[in-house]
Amino acid sequence: MPGSELFGAEERKEVNDVLETGVLFRYNHDSIRKNHWKSRDFEAELAKFNGVKYAHSCTSGSTAVAIAMAACGIGAGDEVIVPPFTYIATAEGAMLGGALPIFAEIDETLCLSPEGIRAAITPKTKAIVLVHMCGAMAKITEILEICKEFNLLLIEDTAQGLGASYKGKAAGTFGQMGCFSFDFFKIITCGEGGAIICNDENLYHKAEQFSDHGHDHLGDNRGAENHPIVGFNYRMGEMNAAVGLAQIRKIDYILLQQRKHKKVLHDTLAKFPEVSFRHIPDENGDAATFMDFFLPDETTARAVVAELKALGVPDITGVQYWYDNNYHYIRNWEHLRNMNSPMKMVVHLLGAPQDYNNLHLPKTENLMQRLISLVVKVAWTDEQLQTLSSKITQALEKVFAKANA
Repeated sequence: MPGSELFGAEERKEVNDVLETGVLFRYNHDSIRKNHWKSRDFEAELAKFNGVKYAHSCTSGSTAVAIAMAACGIGAGDEVIVPPFTYIATAEGAMLGGALPIFAEIDETLCLSPEGIRAAITPKTKAIVLVHMCGAMAKITEILEICKEFNLLLIEDTAQGLGASYKGKAAGTFGQMGCFSFDFFKIITCGEGGAIICNDENLYHKAEQFSDHGHDHLGDNRGAENHPIVGFNYRMGEMNAAVGLAQIRKIDYILLQQRKHKKVLHDTLAKFPEVSFRHIPDENGDAATFMDFFLPDETTARAVVAELKALGVPDITGVQYWYDNNYHYIRNWEHLRNMNSPMKMVVHLLGAPQDYNNLHLPKTENLMQRLISLVVKVAWTDEQLQTLSSKITQALEKVFAKANA
């Protein structure tokens, strides 16, 4: 993803600003920081880009989810609907806060489906954590209607979706709070980092306080600050924020390149009638981080993946067969399914609301068996893109010719 592709003089300049002052902490030390407030500046630009009033940076996308849940009052015993296709942090954030994950079906958007959500709701359901997976959005209109009907909170995990939108409104701005990840393999990077966004002043203050031991951050003397709530330490440091500040200023270029390059891949794949594509509710709002497509069945998908690898496609871009992925599909989360933890959690005391080892999610299973994703890169040359398109064509022609022989 672009965060690991575009790294240069702009990032070094912002980091050097911090190094010259020696103030690596995001708060206080006003007199010696030479007016360098990288976390504040990064948050301001992130909020502006997403069209929201508030943004607050933190240590990771995982902690962003935990912060958002805490700020929204989601805690011990609350059931939270989450997707089985996501990074595992979505479920971890719920469990570490005492909530109980309920896994629901996805659809061709690769996100939670409205039908899957409805089927998973119980009297104990408090929230939906909606993951806009692989850079494009879910069926947000229908899901918002469900939230209103059942009085459910909506937290958007947009870790892979910075720049995605629906009818001009940014991903992460439809629910109570949105969460981002800025690790080394995201659309922009802080090295390690994350953020929450929202329009609710009360939620914002709960989030920024919770992420720093409950400090209210009033005044310029940390030792004299009050502590309205109990919190924990999820602060982002100024070095990480400095990298993020340089990166967010590249986001328009990143999205432009990704969309241009993805179209080339889409046009290549579209020549084959056996290939179908994920459903994107608003094509203009696709962040285009992945080229996602389906094959007719698992056997064909595995054959295509093997042929892409044999032709050297992983040397040009990532080839993801998510069905076998260790961290993004519950089928391979043996540690979570068996609740293996070094500590006793609320889910151990109350019991899981589902048998995680025997989930019945047939629609999800079918989609995941047939899904392949190619990472869309920003820095491809025309020659690299042409080579990639040629190799994809070769792979598909060989597999389909063999299948039809």
